[in-house]
Amino acid sequence: MENSLGPFPQHVQQVQSDAAQNYTIFYSISGPGVDKEPFNLFFINKDTGDIFCTRSIDREQYEQFPLYAYATTADGYAPEYPLPLLFKVEDDNDNAPYFENKVTIFSVPENCRTGTSVGKVTAIDHDEPDTLHTRLKYKILQQIPDHPKHFSIHPDTGVITTTTPLLDREKCDTYKLIMEVRDMGGQPFGLFNTGTITISLEDENDNSPYFTETSYFTEVEENRIDVEILRMAVRDQDLPNTPHSKAIYKILQGNENGNFKISTDPNTNEGVLCVVKPLNYELNRQIVLQIGVLNEAQFSKAANAQTPTMCTTTVTVKIKDLDEGPECQPSVKVIQSKDGLPAGKELLGYKAVDPEKGSSEGLRYKKIGDEDNWFEINEHTGNLKTVKVLDRESKFVKNNQYNVSVIAMDADGRSCTGTLVVFLEDDNDHPPDIREKEVTICRHDKDFAVLEPVDLDGPDNGPPFQFFLDNAASKLWTIETKDGKTAILRERQNLDYDTYTVPIQVKDRHGFAARHILAVRVCDCTTPSDCKMTPKGVRDIKPSNVILGRWAILAMVLGSALLLCILFTCFCVTAKKTVKKCFPEDVAQQNLIVSNTEGPGEEVMEANMRLPTQTCNICDTSVSVGTLGGQGVKTQQSFEMVKGGYTLDSSKGGGHQTLESVKGLGQGGMDTGRYGYTEWHSFTQPRLGEKVYLCGQDEEHKHSEDYVRSYNYEGKGSVAGSVGCCSDRQEEEGLEFLDHLEPKFRMLAKTCVKK
Repeated sequence: MENSLGPFPQHVQQVQSDAAQNYTIFYSISGPGVDKEPFNLFFINKDTGDIFCTRSIDREQYEQFPLYAYATTADGYAPEYPLPLLFKVEDDNDNAPYFENKVTIFSVPENCRTGTSVGKVTAIDHDEPDTLHTRLKYKILQQIPDHPKHFSIHPDTGVITTTTPLLDREKCDTYKLIMEVRDMGGQPFGLFNTGTITISLEDENDNSPYFTETSYFTEVEENRIDVEILRMAVRDQDLPNTPHSKAIYKILQGNENGNFKISTDPNTNEGVLCVVKPLNYELNRQIVLQIGVLNEAQFSKAANAQTPTMCTTTVTVKIKDLDEGPECQPSVKVIQSKDGLPAGKELLGYKAVDPEKGSSEGLRYKKIGDEDNWFEINEHTGNLKTVKVLDRESKFVKNNQYNVSVIAMDADGRSCTGTLVVFLEDDNDHPPDIREKEVTICRHDKDFAVLEPVDLDGPDNGPPFQFFLDNAASKLWTIETKDGKTAILRERQNLDYDTYTVPIQVKDRHGFAARHILAVRVCDCTTPSDCKMTPKGVRDIKPSNVILGRWAILAMVLGSALLLCILFTCFCVTAKKTVKKCFPEDVAQQNLIVSNTEGPGEEVMEANMRLPTQTCNICDTSVSVGTLGGQGVKTQQSFEMVKGGYTLDSSKGGGHQTLESVKGLGQGGMDTGRYGYTEWHSFTQPRLGEKVYLCGQDEEHKHSEDYVRSYNYEGKGSVAGSVGCCSDRQEEEGLEFLDHLEPKFRMLAKTCVKK
């Protein structure tokens, strides 16, 4: 038993073993309450097996004690298995129930229906569950404020509900309930506890705002705009600074012209009335406005809420008179006039009004906008008088309208501005016109020309057009109308390529016509731009005076200079026509041709073929030439270096010969079987060129003597040239040019040096 009062040790139970009939048995126990926490709560008489409890026990701390009992002999033999023992502590109602939360807060909307759940309270009892000790009952001991009673609680579940629909936050926004919870099923001898529950009412928009005053009065000067004229305060019992109490103001009557605007001040919730359009004292000296107010949130639909009504008030606005300037109403005025109206005609002008007098008396008018200066204005009446012929087709007319801006001023200089729109009625005063006076018919493209007349008049006086040809023109041409706006001009038969004059008459829909002379070019072309034929109509046009520009003068000067350069070049070429090339640019003659065959050369027809000895102005080179046939004749000639070529002067005859003439002389008086110039040039050019080059490189310009050896006839047509430049050397000097040959000729150079 929990909380037992003793006496202690208190006998609890006894265990015995059947083996005690045959053995001397000793009893013992173990487990919580013996050798485990709580220690020494139980002990057993080892001889009799009686179990005792030594002190009182708290069930909420130890609900039960699982122990094991043992039966053993003196020598430790256990004839029995350990016996499990379970000691349960019987509950005593020693714990009072208590509320889980010391302070509990619930909320519920105001004006809610009866039976609306507010919340549920819970309590805790540590005694044994599902017993009478933990069967709890709830009740409300007190409601603050206590009248009327609005709440009830279910005794078993602890659910709090409303008992009336009369909860009004504006009367009382918070209620407190003193609650009791008792065990033992609510019996008077049961243990109990109390707690406090707070219930807050949530606001609903169940109160309409209302003005603090039933009517207001204010005044404002006329023509003032964007000015605050009145502030109106309202009251609302709903929760402040919420949509349930924030006001929205509306002007219900009196603002048909939109002169006023009302808004809400977000800080004070006041209605601010402003003037947004000018007020006119002459039209209305006093305006009465009806203004209503509502909340931002919709009105509550609670069962007990009444149908909302908008609170209204009246505002009387008195308008103060001011001495103001003239008024231009309307700002744009339209008048009509005929197209082509001549100068000197008067038109009704723009009229402004002095609001103080209600007329235009005393006002003066001035024109401030007239693009083409068509009119002059009467300063006193504002009427217009034409100074030019009115032309609807003028570039200043847009959509048949011509605008004139007028300013009206009173005696004090105050003014207003208006626009007078002159609407021009179209008159058929322009015949159709063909802008292109010259057309081209390209035979390779199409055999006709398309004519597109233009009529500056309006659509009612324009197309469809009619096209006519004169009798003479109709013999060569035909014209047909296409869609009433264009025409196609064709040849009746293929005409010669030439320019023809074709008279064409074009009429508009009312028969207003004009005759046009069209120049038609019949051309052998594909596109008109390819036609280079000059029209007849422009052949006799007198040329106009032409002034040359600086670029034209510069072109003429440069052309003259270029012509002089060409003449000078021709003179130089003629003067130096005998100049020939002395030796090639590549003095070393590195283009050696590999050849391992020799064929028969040209037949020597003359015993003497003279090869010249060259004499350079830098150094002299003497060449002794034997006849290729066997007999040798020595011939001396001087060699003169010339830029771009060379000439040969005969040392014997004194006559001047070119290199070509050497063979030429032989052709005139010798056998044609001699060596030709090509063979001679191939033989002498590498040798002589190299010698001249080496002579020029020598500081002392010493003579480089050498003798060309005679060779037998070797045939003609060998791919390889003569190798005399390598085989006729008598000394090793002068072979330095072989060091400058290309790599592919180095083997040949080594061979020559070893020789």
